[in-house]
Amino acid sequence: MEYNYNNLIVEVENKIALVTLNRPQALNALNKDLLDDISNFLTDADFDSNIRVVILTGAGEKSFVAGADIKEFADFDGRQGEQLAAKGQENVFDKIEDFKKPVIAAINGFALGGGLELAMASHFRIASTNAKLGLPEVTLGLIPGYGGTQRLPKLIGKGRAMQAIMTADMFTAERAYEIGLVNEVVEQSELINRAKEIASKISKNSSVAIRHAIKAINASDRDNGFEIEIESFGNLFDEEDFREGTTAFVEKRKPNFK
Repeated sequence: MEYNYNNLIVEVENKIALVTLNRPQALNALNKDLLDDISNFLTDADFDSNIRVVILTGAGEKSFVAGADIKEFADFDGRQGEQLAAKGQENVFDKIEDFKKPVIAAINGFALGGGLELAMASHFRIASTNAKLGLPEVTLGLIPGYGGTQRLPKLIGKGRAMQAIMTADMFTAERAYEIGLVNEVVEQSELINRAKEIASKISKNSSVAIRHAIKAINASDRDNGFEIEIESFGNLFDEEDFREGTTAFVEKRKPNFK
């Protein structure tokens, strides 16, 4: 499948899609067109059997995503602001979180506002040593509107999230690692290679099981988490991947998941 977008560069190799948010002149700020491109890519990638893992990163060396493009909504009223948040969450941020294939955020610089929210919606995050992460919306008289108030407390705890959002302070990459906001910190020159290394390891495992794992883990934040886990666990017994995985274990060989 060919992937051509105005604001994304998509490279698919070895079942891994490297998706580069490509607005470097604006530090990859999220505008309507970029959000639409991300949403369209997710729709297309969902059906592409050549993609088993997605890596999101930003163009250039300065920024993953420096925030939302404020010029686009500076004159919105309350109703328009609510629609902006609702549509963005449904079409992009929730879509990433519930995406059936793993999404890794490779944070290569600033991840601020909507950029950090994009990273937090991803299934996990690795960062370069120069990364800076934060939610500065209160400095604009706003709060995070793309899920930031919900996802940040789950990752770093309620008290830390309260302080981060109220002060608008930025976390260094090392501090983000210390508090569990990112999984790993590596030199910028190694960031994409490390993301691909993790993605390659994931791609060799059962994509059916991983899809169910994503659904069950996400449900842990909701009221029906245990029910979803039980249902998914049972459903996997009917899958070919289960038979291949258990047969390979008994035969003392690596599984060959289709």
